[in-house]
Amino acid sequence: MPDSKRFPIEAFEDVLEANAQHATAYGGSDLTGRAARGLAIVTCIDSRIDPLSVVGMQPGDVKILRNAGARVTDDVQRTLLLASYLLGVQRILIMPHTDCRMVGSSEADIHATIRAANGIDTRSIEFRTSNDVDASLALDVVRVRANPLLPAGTRVGGAVYDVLSGRLRPVEV
Repeated sequence: MPDSKRFPIEAFEDVLEANAQHATAYGGSDLTGRAARGLAIVTCIDSRIDPLSVVGMQPGDVKILRNAGARVTDDVQRTLLLASYLLGVQRILIMPHTDCRMVGSSEADIHATIRAANGIDTRSIEFRTSNDVDASLALDVVRVRANPLLPAGTRVGGAVYDVLSGRLRPVEV
Protein backbone atom coordinates (compact mmCIF):
# COMPACT_ATOMS: atom_id res chain seq x y z
CA MET A 1 0.00 0.00 0.00
CA PRO A 2 1.48 3.36 -1.00
CA ASP A 3 2.26 5.91 1.66
CA SER A 4 -0.59 8.43 1.31
CA LYS A 5 1.58 11.30 2.59
CA ARG A 6 4.43 10.76 0.14
CA PHE A 7 4.39 12.72 -3.12
CA PRO A 8 4.09 10.07 -5.89
CA ILE A 9 7.13 11.19 -7.89
CA GLU A 10 6.94 8.22 -10.27
CA ALA A 11 3.47 9.33 -11.41
CA PHE A 12 4.64 12.88 -12.10
CA GLU A 13 8.15 12.43 -13.48
CA ASP A 14 7.21 13.92 -16.87
CA VAL A 15 5.59 16.92 -15.19
CA LEU A 16 8.54 17.59 -12.91
CA GLU A 17 11.04 17.21 -15.77
CA ALA A 18 9.04 19.61 -17.96
CA ASN A 19 8.85 22.07 -15.07
CA ALA A 20 12.60 21.90 -14.56
CA GLN A 21 13.04 22.87 -18.23
CA HIS A 22 10.47 25.64 -17.85
CA ALA A 23 12.22 27.01 -14.77
CA THR A 24 15.60 27.27 -16.54
CA ALA A 25 14.17 29.83 -18.97
CA TYR A 26 11.73 31.46 -16.56
CA GLY A 27 12.73 34.97 -15.63
CA GLY A 28 10.00 35.64 -13.13
CA SER A 29 6.80 37.47 -13.85
CA ASP A 30 5.78 41.08 -13.61
CA LEU A 31 2.12 40.10 -13.95
CA THR A 32 -0.28 40.85 -11.13
CA GLY A 33 -3.19 38.66 -10.10
CA ARG A 34 -5.62 40.95 -11.91
CA ALA A 35 -7.26 40.15 -15.25
CA ALA A 36 -5.50 42.75 -17.41
CA ARG A 37 -8.20 42.57 -20.09
CA GLY A 38 -11.05 42.47 -17.57
CA LEU A 39 -12.30 39.09 -18.82
CA ALA A 40 -13.26 35.85 -17.10
CA ILE A 41 -13.97 32.73 -19.13
CA VAL A 42 -16.00 29.80 -17.81
CA THR A 43 -15.18 26.79 -19.97
CA CYS A 44 -14.92 23.02 -19.96
CA ILE A 45 -12.06 20.84 -18.76
CA ASP A 46 -11.77 19.35 -22.26
CA SER A 47 -8.08 19.26 -23.16
CA ARG A 48 -8.82 20.30 -26.76
CA ILE A 49 -9.59 23.83 -25.53
CA ASP A 50 -6.82 26.39 -25.03
CA PRO A 51 -8.91 29.32 -23.71
CA LEU A 52 -6.24 32.00 -24.10
CA SER A 53 -5.56 31.01 -27.69
CA VAL A 54 -9.28 30.81 -28.52
CA VAL A 55 -9.77 34.48 -27.60
CA GLY A 56 -6.33 35.73 -28.71
CA MET A 57 -5.06 36.66 -25.27
CA GLN A 58 -1.98 36.03 -23.14
CA PRO A 59 -1.24 34.94 -19.57
CA GLY A 60 -2.33 37.69 -17.20
CA ASP A 61 -5.17 38.87 -19.45
CA VAL A 62 -7.96 36.53 -18.35
CA LYS A 63 -9.29 34.59 -15.38
CA ILE A 64 -10.13 31.05 -16.49
CA LEU A 65 -12.59 28.82 -14.64
CA ARG A 66 -12.94 25.24 -15.82
CA ASN A 67 -15.27 22.39 -14.98
CA ALA A 68 -16.91 19.48 -16.77
CA GLY A 69 -19.41 20.93 -19.21
CA ALA A 70 -18.55 24.60 -18.50
CA ARG A 71 -21.53 24.81 -16.15
CA VAL A 72 -22.26 27.66 -13.74
CA THR A 73 -22.20 26.11 -10.29
CA ASP A 74 -22.25 27.75 -6.88
CA ASP A 75 -18.46 27.61 -6.85
CA VAL A 76 -18.28 29.31 -10.26
CA GLN A 77 -20.57 32.07 -8.95
CA ARG A 78 -18.37 32.45 -5.86
CA THR A 79 -15.23 32.67 -7.97
CA LEU A 80 -16.78 35.15 -10.42
CA LEU A 81 -17.73 37.42 -7.51
CA LEU A 82 -14.18 37.35 -6.15
CA ALA A 83 -12.72 37.92 -9.62
CA SER A 84 -15.09 40.83 -10.21
CA TYR A 85 -14.50 42.63 -6.94
CA LEU A 86 -10.85 41.81 -6.33
CA LEU A 87 -9.23 40.89 -9.66
CA GLY A 88 -10.49 43.32 -12.28
CA VAL A 89 -13.11 41.20 -14.07
CA GLN A 90 -15.75 43.29 -15.83
CA ARG A 91 -16.77 40.81 -18.58
CA ILE A 92 -17.72 37.16 -18.28
CA LEU A 93 -17.80 34.73 -21.20
CA ILE A 94 -19.42 31.35 -20.63
CA MET A 95 -17.92 29.05 -23.26
CA PRO A 96 -19.07 25.43 -23.54
CA HIS A 97 -18.09 23.48 -26.64
CA THR A 98 -19.23 21.07 -29.30
CA ASP A 99 -18.63 17.33 -28.92
CA CYS A 100 -18.79 17.54 -25.11
CA ARG A 101 -19.26 14.34 -23.11
CA MET A 102 -21.62 16.21 -20.76
CA VAL A 103 -24.03 17.03 -23.62
CA GLY A 104 -26.32 14.38 -25.05
CA SER A 105 -26.14 12.01 -22.09
CA SER A 106 -28.51 12.02 -19.17
CA GLU A 107 -27.40 12.11 -15.56
CA ALA A 108 -28.59 8.51 -15.24
CA ASP A 109 -26.53 7.46 -18.28
CA ILE A 110 -23.33 9.01 -16.92
CA HIS A 111 -23.85 7.43 -13.49
CA ALA A 112 -24.59 4.04 -15.09
CA THR A 113 -21.49 4.26 -17.31
CA ILE A 114 -19.24 5.02 -14.35
CA ARG A 115 -20.81 2.28 -12.26
CA ALA A 116 -20.55 -0.32 -15.04
CA ALA A 117 -16.90 0.48 -15.76
CA ASN A 118 -15.69 1.04 -12.19
CA GLY A 119 -18.23 -0.35 -9.74
CA ILE A 120 -18.67 3.07 -8.11
CA ASP A 121 -22.06 4.57 -7.32
CA THR A 122 -21.83 8.30 -8.10
CA ARG A 123 -25.53 9.14 -7.83
CA SER A 124 -24.91 11.49 -4.90
CA ILE A 125 -23.18 13.88 -7.33
CA GLU A 126 -25.01 16.08 -9.85
CA PHE A 127 -22.95 16.23 -13.05
CA ARG A 128 -25.21 18.81 -14.75
CA THR A 129 -25.48 17.03 -18.05
CA SER A 130 -27.51 18.53 -20.85
CA ASN A 131 -29.34 17.45 -23.99
CA ASP A 132 -28.88 20.84 -25.67
CA VAL A 133 -25.70 22.92 -25.37
CA ASP A 134 -27.48 26.14 -26.40
CA ALA A 135 -30.26 25.66 -23.83
CA SER A 136 -27.86 24.91 -20.97
CA LEU A 137 -25.65 27.83 -22.01
CA ALA A 138 -28.67 30.16 -22.01
CA LEU A 139 -29.63 28.95 -18.53
CA ASP A 140 -26.11 29.54 -17.24
CA VAL A 141 -25.86 33.03 -18.78
CA VAL A 142 -29.19 33.95 -17.16
CA ARG A 143 -27.97 32.45 -13.86
CA VAL A 144 -24.90 34.72 -13.84
CA ARG A 145 -26.74 37.80 -15.09
CA ALA A 146 -29.33 37.36 -12.35
CA ASN A 147 -26.75 37.24 -9.58
CA PRO A 148 -27.60 40.32 -7.49
CA LEU A 149 -24.12 40.37 -5.97
CA LEU A 150 -22.24 40.96 -9.23
CA PRO A 151 -21.08 44.55 -9.71
CA ALA A 152 -23.46 46.71 -11.72
CA GLY A 153 -22.39 46.91 -15.34
CA THR A 154 -20.78 43.47 -15.49
CA ARG A 155 -21.27 42.17 -19.03
CA VAL A 156 -22.12 38.47 -19.41
CA GLY A 157 -22.25 36.60 -22.70
CA GLY A 158 -22.25 33.04 -23.92
CA ALA A 159 -20.67 31.42 -26.96
CA VAL A 160 -20.20 27.81 -28.02
CA TYR A 161 -16.66 26.86 -29.06
CA ASP A 162 -16.53 24.49 -32.03
CA VAL A 163 -13.70 22.03 -31.41
CA LEU A 164 -13.49 21.19 -35.14
CA SER A 165 -13.36 24.70 -36.63
CA GLY A 166 -11.89 26.63 -33.68
CA ARG A 167 -14.66 29.23 -34.00
CA LEU A 168 -16.88 30.76 -31.35
CA ARG A 169 -20.61 30.95 -32.02
CA PRO A 170 -22.29 33.61 -29.86
CA VAL A 171 -25.66 32.57 -28.44
CA GLU A 172 -28.42 35.14 -27.94
CA VAL A 173 -30.04 34.93 -24.51
